[in-house]
Amino acid sequence: MRHYYATLLIHDGASVKTVQLALGHSTPTITLNEYVHEWPDAVDRTRSLVDNALGARETAATSAGSRS
Repeated sequence: MRHYYATLLIHDGASVKTVQLALGHSTPTITLNEYVHEWPDAVDRTRSLVDNALGARETAATSAGSRS
């Protein structure tokens, strides 16, 4: 049940720190060592967060390429 609980938290978007506290691990490293495979989309999610924060603005390089 513990692993299932952690997996539910992770797949619903909980941070490493949140899962660490919920499971009572002494450090986030312990949590990551056990559950890192449950965050496979972290890179894509991070990229999306940055794109959204920046408004996915068109740069000079991309606008020049689209004109050719």
